[in-house]
Amino acid sequence: MRGHVNPQSMLFSYVSPDSRVSAAHPLRRINAVADQVLRGLSPTFAEMYSTVGRPSIPPERLLKSEVLIALYSVRSRRLYCERLDTDLLFRWFLDMSLDEPGFEHSTFSQHSERLMAHAVAQRFFDAVVAVARREDLLSDEHFTVDGTLIEAWASLKSVTPKKPSTPAAPPDDPGNPTVDFHGDRRTNVTHQSTTDPEARLARKGAGKEAKLCFSGHVLMENRHGLCVDLQIAPATGTAERDAALAMLRRQARRGIRPTTVGADRGYHCRDFVRRLRQRGIRPHLACIRGRRIAGLDGRTTRHASDRLSQRLRKKVEEIFGWMKTIGGLRKSRFRGVARTQYATYLVGAAYNLLRLSRLRSLTAEG
Repeated sequence: MRGHVNPQSMLFSYVSPDSRVSAAHPLRRINAVADQVLRGLSPTFAEMYSTVGRPSIPPERLLKSEVLIALYSVRSRRLYCERLDTDLLFRWFLDMSLDEPGFEHSTFSQHSERLMAHAVAQRFFDAVVAVARREDLLSDEHFTVDGTLIEAWASLKSVTPKKPSTPAAPPDDPGNPTVDFHGDRRTNVTHQSTTDPEARLARKGAGKEAKLCFSGHVLMENRHGLCVDLQIAPATGTAERDAALAMLRRQARRGIRPTTVGADRGYHCRDFVRRLRQRGIRPHLACIRGRRIAGLDGRTTRHASDRLSQRLRKKVEEIFGWMKTIGGLRKSRFRGVARTQYATYLVGAAYNLLRLSRLRSLTAEG
């Protein structure tokens, strides 16, 4: 018999969001890890807010919202807030009832400024890494470093001389002026973006076009390919090596002493090898043919551990690939190094939560 649509809606509904989410849904495993991490951050959240006044959006929901934005490739906070009103799965993940109103995107951004001022994104990322370490999923000895370019939220039209020699003519269109820069030599020494002064002109390789970028860096442990540290820096010629040493110093402050560090040819430099040796770290680097460096020769590269590091270091590309394609970090949504670093920590935490949930599932099945 043909069914018919009943135009009369029910006056009361007794359906909860939890009942509509499958027990085998992968977001349930991620939610369990996220809740475990956020419970540990509760004292930090208590210090951030006054004990009187109107209650704000719970910081736990803000952080879990950023995780959803990364996992589901939502392009902006405005689109996320619109989707939150209609997506039952999102409401379940945030522990919201069907009757609760969603977020206003401007309020979302204002509260995120508070989280950034208290370095909550970094603490959240570090707490996820700490959970993986307690479960013995991280290596304390073997690591890989790598870097990539993240496009800045600025157009090449915004690149102007730092010291203009002649007064500029009034633009033909103040909102989107025509800029003819063909034939002009523009460098980071003489030019700067008026939209994002911290972004720098950089190119991925010879023959590639220069873009306004930041330099993004990852320190990965080699056991399960989890990301243990992240750093955003201005795109300079030495940014990769400087960031790698800075991340290794942070690991040393946590009592972690790497034995080996793998990297690509961009790190095959005398100063970088010397600094690794000073820390007692064996450099497992891809070598540039014809370049000979003290401290990195056949005595190092002949070992099977070096060849193993070269195979495992390719996993770091999976981190960058996920963060750029799924997490939305191919181009920053924010201006400046600090805000881009904030977003990178959150996307990195989402990646680790996803990996950690899968590793837990494999452990349970095994």
